[in-house]
Amino acid sequence: MRTAAPVLLTPGPLTTSARTRQAMNLDWGSWDEAFNQLTASLCEQLLAIVNGADSHHCVPLQGSGTFAVEAAIGTLVPRNGKVLVLINGAYGKRLAKICEVLGRSFSTFETAEDEPTSAADVERLLRADPTVSHVALIHCETSTGILNPLAEIAEVVARHGKRLIIDAMSSFGALPIDARQVPFDALIAASGKCLEGVPGMGLVFARKEALAAAAGNSHSLAMDLHDQHAYMAKTGQWRFTPPTHVVAALHEALLQYHEEGGLPARLGRYADNCQVLLEEMARLGLRSFLPAAIQAPIIVTFHAPQDPHYQFKAFYERVKAKGFILYPGKLTRVETFRVGCIGQVGRSTMQAAVAAIAEALREMEVLDI
Repeated sequence: MRTAAPVLLTPGPLTTSARTRQAMNLDWGSWDEAFNQLTASLCEQLLAIVNGADSHHCVPLQGSGTFAVEAAIGTLVPRNGKVLVLINGAYGKRLAKICEVLGRSFSTFETAEDEPTSAADVERLLRADPTVSHVALIHCETSTGILNPLAEIAEVVARHGKRLIIDAMSSFGALPIDARQVPFDALIAASGKCLEGVPGMGLVFARKEALAAAAGNSHSLAMDLHDQHAYMAKTGQWRFTPPTHVVAALHEALLQYHEEGGLPARLGRYADNCQVLLEEMARLGLRSFLPAAIQAPIIVTFHAPQDPHYQFKAFYERVKAKGFILYPGKLTRVETFRVGCIGQVGRSTMQAAVAAIAEALREMEVLDI
């Protein structure tokens, strides 16, 4: 774990290992056979995490996770399709905005930020609107840390003969998703989240039949996943300049992922981080926004102290000076801040972070802790 720079307790970018950062010290030729093999190995390992080798292609894409979400919508939703977007936070709203900008017909269903979308909701909505072709779900909504019931919703979507698009940005690699049991046309992830790589690459796991049928759908040359996959399958190369250092870092991060014990071990560490965080913060009198039953062990939203001395910017700077970077709240109804549980951190780091939070609030003369 780095010592010179603050620990990132954020949902990505996040604190990476020295080995992962070291992997970026080598320059790669984008057409070089060794780099092509690195990309192929990466995609093979990523597909294995969702047991998707038989049913899906892994299509990497330059850019952030949002680039990959836009590419998936633009490629896999036909121009005459309609997307039902399930919203309980900022990233669901962003997905709806993507549909609007791309000119894809869409409808939205929004629940409160502390209320998961239910399978019964989706059942009712699909019965009421047979024109819906695709349903888009945020698995773990990063704006709060809420976990939506993916398996139950996927079953309803499949039973109605619709297609599911999963934004799994904050869950892939830590929370189990099995392509053999959860039918989806697209699952979207990124390099800089639970895999503990660095940011700069999106990942779309696209159902083979859906991707094959998507020629000509895309609004964009650069974000055409059908073309990206076809070119890679033919040549082994990326169509346009790849993020070579990001690929190398993620390949190294995956080696460490497997050394740690894969998904079960990664989930176990994050769950322990989350539990320690919740317990230690509760001792300070700081309440989490979500009940435990719907709290994913990815990022936790806390109610801000109700004290006139508290201001987030001053709080943030004091905690940063003590070695930890937190995340601002993203809710509209109440003032909050967020603390991530992911990255190359463990329980001792979480305990130290809470101690820094307590010290910062004491220095600010916040009275209620």
